[in-house]
Amino acid sequence: MKPHEHVASFGTVDGELRVGGMPLSRLAARVGSTPFFAYDRALLDARVARLRSALPDRVELSFAMKANPMPAIVQHLAHQVDRIDVASGQEMLTALDTVIRPDHVSFAGPGKTAAEIRQAVAAGVIVEVESATEIERVLTAGSDLGLTPTVAIRVNPDFAVKGSGMRMGGGPQQFGIDAETVPEVLAKYADTGMDIAGFHIFAGSQNLNAEIIAEAQRRTVELAIQLADSLPAPPRYLNLGGGFGIPYTDRDRPLDLHTVAANLHELVQGPLAARLPSAVPVIELGRYLVGECGVYVTRVLDRKISRGKTFLVVDGGMHHQLAASGNFGQAIRRNYPLVVGTRADAPLEEGVNVVGCLCTPLDLLGDDVELPPADIDDLIVLFQAGAYGLTASPTAFLGHPAPAEVLV
Repeated sequence: MKPHEHVASFGTVDGELRVGGMPLSRLAARVGSTPFFAYDRALLDARVARLRSALPDRVELSFAMKANPMPAIVQHLAHQVDRIDVASGQEMLTALDTVIRPDHVSFAGPGKTAAEIRQAVAAGVIVEVESATEIERVLTAGSDLGLTPTVAIRVNPDFAVKGSGMRMGGGPQQFGIDAETVPEVLAKYADTGMDIAGFHIFAGSQNLNAEIIAEAQRRTVELAIQLADSLPAPPRYLNLGGGFGIPYTDRDRPLDLHTVAANLHELVQGPLAARLPSAVPVIELGRYLVGECGVYVTRVLDRKISRGKTFLVVDGGMHHQLAASGNFGQAIRRNYPLVVGTRADAPLEEGVNVVGCLCTPLDLLGDDVELPPADIDDLIVLFQAGAYGLTASPTAFLGHPAPAEVLV
């Protein structure tokens, strides 16, 4: 998507970008310092509403908090989604402070400590176990606490998803229990007193190809039906993962949600209704919910020309927004959409490099991008900053201050 498409999503006032309906310069004054992240709650609400209208009524929506664990975001979404997925003890505590019931919180991740598992069992959340070791830790916690732990088996499927930004299944993986060994594991722990709610099967993330996502969901349902015969009771929980991508560069095209949703309707009305009628299908989304509602705002500190090339040096950088620098999973670096925030719809008149304040050439936010003429104190806005921004970046590098985060 082009930068002007993102500008249109947020809106402008006399050419100045709005976030949450507020002109950017006024928002910067409200925050009090740059750089900062700002998240537009109206865009967030619109994304959830669009998903709700497209997905089958039977499908529950889970927010993968790892995408953006800002407490205000989590609290806001907790009133609109059905579940929250967490990946650490701290994220679990944040989720438990919301209106979401503990048994609608799921805890995933391959490196859960014994202490975190004990927390989860005590709270009554679903522990998505990823190994026999984790099962043993769950059983120990349940015995010590006098509680029946609830678990779901995280399955490493025997297929991979092509076109995903990160592959989470297929082949050897740190994630989940290999599909072919699940029946053996279930047989071993059949009479240990765990409440096995069902399965979590997730094969890949950040995919923009609707047909590939649909095929992965079909194969996931087939695998769940096959494995369900090994459960002591019919499954009531089936986490199909997510993997819905968002466009980050000019070459990307938005995901065709209609195709994905139509496929889910067929699965819900067909094989799931016939073979797993008690299982609640769950779609777990993080980036797709929050990614496009956020911006990263940074101020120009210096404008310099080096051997004919103009550089805008800003007070932010890869220590806050690692992904935009190309150092978070990009095989070939491509620019995220960015604009001069107070002249968001002005003509593009010069090519510049937008660089951060860190002492490394890796700190590059815009490589030979076309912008309106910008000078010291102008605000540069990076779009697609609502997911895997601040908490996925090396914030301690060089000791710069942490940026603010606001939900407006």
